[in-house]
Amino acid sequence: MDKQRAEEIAHSPDMKHVTYNDIPVYIQHVNDVTDTARIFSLNQPENEFDVPVTSLMEKKNTTS
Repeated sequence: MDKQRAEEIAHSPDMKHVTYNDIPVYIQHVNDVTDTARIFSLNQPENEFDVPVTSLMEKKNTTS
């Protein structure tokens, strides 16, 4: 994922399907300087950590 899309998702009121290492995550914040995102697993919201934005994947909704 690129930094701009990660920022859009972080600021979106809608929940997006984002994964990190195939684990569903929530993007809290994107750091413009380090190109990292502060995330947490949806299963472990108390466990926050930073990852490179490029390691995040967005699952597109295939139903229209």
